[in-house]
Amino acid sequence: MSKKEKIEKTEPIKEQNEQTQPTDTVENEQEAIAEKSAEERIAELEARVEELEDLKLRQMAEFDNYRRRTNKEKLELMDTAGERIFKEMLPLIDDFERARNAMQQSEDVAALREGVELIYQKFIAFLAKNEVHAIETEGVDFNTDEHEAITTFAAGEDKKGKVIDCTQKGYKLGDKIIRFAKVVVGE
Repeated sequence: MSKKEKIEKTEPIKEQNEQTQPTDTVENEQEAIAEKSAEERIAELEARVEELEDLKLRQMAEFDNYRRRTNKEKLELMDTAGERIFKEMLPLIDDFERARNAMQQSEDVAALREGVELIYQKFIAFLAKNEVHAIETEGVDFNTDEHEAITTFAAGEDKKGKVIDCTQKGYKLGDKIIRFAKVVVGE
């Protein structure tokens, strides 16, 4: 390859490099700003302030709408959740009504006792299905996170700080306490 051919091939590359070199835009912008009059700069800044205020108002309105919508959805969710639970309780009420009618007409106490026990087991299964569980109290250490001590009772060393008796069962909904167990604690 001759020297002339090498020069011709490198010239377009130089031209491309010159075209793609970044110009100093910051200096150009500063010169343009300096050339503008103070009134033009004030007008531009006022326009920018108006634009930002409009944007702020729109975002505030959008957030307010979002807050209202989520509050409404929460209320609807609570209503439908309550409805679902009460619908599931209706068969239990029907069972209790049948038991009441049977108590008035029957004299077979053992059959009545068995019927009430079946209703009780059905109700406990309903609670378990909805993640409601009784708080354990029998022979456990007293725990202020789950138990409410209504009184203390003198007991032996092995019963000290333990639950001796439960006067009212406590319940959890999942991991949340919905009613503390009222207990007697050994002292």
